[in-house]
Amino acid sequence: MAKPSMLSLIKTKRDGGEHAREELAWLVSNVKDVPDYQLSAWLMAVVCRGMSLAETTDLTDLMAHSGQIMDLSDVPGPCADKHSTGGVGDKVTLVLAPLVASAGVTVAKLSGRGLGHTGGTVDKVEAIPGFNPEIPIEQFKQQLREIRVALASQTGELAPADGIFYAMRDVSGTVESIPLIAASVLSKKIASGADVILLDVKTGSGAFMKDDASAKDLADTMMEVGRRLGKQVVCVVSEMGQPLGHAVGHSNEVAEAIQTLQGNGPADLTELCVRLGGLILLGAGTVSSAEAGEAKLREAIADGSAIYKFREFVAAQGGDSRVVDHPEIMPQPRLRVPVEALADGFVQRLDALPVGIACKELGGGRLYKGAPLDLAVGVDLRKKIGDRVQKGEALAYLLVNDEAKLAVAVDAVQSAYGIGPVPATSPDLIRAVYAAQAVPAEV
Repeated sequence: MAKPSMLSLIKTKRDGGEHAREELAWLVSNVKDVPDYQLSAWLMAVVCRGMSLAETTDLTDLMAHSGQIMDLSDVPGPCADKHSTGGVGDKVTLVLAPLVASAGVTVAKLSGRGLGHTGGTVDKVEAIPGFNPEIPIEQFKQQLREIRVALASQTGELAPADGIFYAMRDVSGTVESIPLIAASVLSKKIASGADVILLDVKTGSGAFMKDDASAKDLADTMMEVGRRLGKQVVCVVSEMGQPLGHAVGHSNEVAEAIQTLQGNGPADLTELCVRLGGLILLGAGTVSSAEAGEAKLREAIADGSAIYKFREFVAAQGGDSRVVDHPEIMPQPRLRVPVEALADGFVQRLDALPVGIACKELGGGRLYKGAPLDLAVGVDLRKKIGDRVQKGEALAYLLVNDEAKLAVAVDAVQSAYGIGPVPATSPDLIRAVYAAQAVPAEV
């Protein structure tokens, strides 16, 4: 085989060819020196032509090993990690990680930044004054030993190649690719050293997988790649047709996560976190059933253990734990602008995609690689599917700093709502749970 080059890789994938492991190894080893225009061309070729399971497995393995693989053998185990494929208002990690840790299972969370119209956990936690997600491995492990929960972003130590691919996908229109999503997600999970891996595959308008069939394809791919690399993976397919909870943004999502840990959060967010957490506790072997795990987590919320663990978690990573009682210390918008209902009736549709786009247009998402985010802006939803509304009533509030961006955001959120004369029912939160062999299991 001739020595690989970026041009040869682009042409191979453009023409529908399959990469040898050696070619992908060259790419991962040299990706930091590849010009953006060539990397984005290769990514687009993958989006258009796809990758085989062998290619996806090799890419995952190579990206995971582009930095250190965390050895958590000296951490009280088993260690769990959860990852979402991306959604609108998806602040589950901010709730789930401390919640599961408060129930005695260690959570070693390696997270990413926002992609496209979806928010990223690392961006959200940076709304907390002082919070540092870029912690070294030894601090990460020490924190796991002391308080059972830690969160880190990709650094030069952990899956650094994925960090480069991830940032370029965000701004080159190459997010929606099953092989690229699978490799990105699983490379981080492998690098984090997790024993229990739960993947939340979102489906619906606000997700990258728009329907149940494509969500199942992604779940099947991630489970098979995980199996080939010696990891047992459970995938949950969950609803993202409408945003999760009421807050979409950064500061406001952190505030909503805090409310949820205090027992005052939106019903859908609370329910999803408890059900995912029950599966994690079951996978860790600390409960006999997912239902028993759910009961344990509800008790952790009720008795204050969950919010106490969140305080510990924030303080351990340099954040100001006063945020629990004073969320206003996070960045706040200058304006709160209502988006009004145009008719009486019931909310029959709340399309997550335009809500996510509105947040991005207000400054909550990146339009180019490395662009700064406005952590104060976003959308606060006041009405969701099934709610009664009156003409002129606020459907949502836009959190705004730059009024020049307001008109586009208003139009986007207005378009997200469908109002009709009869009540509607919200779709099921969890569509399916797939075990290692991709066989649907009862939830």
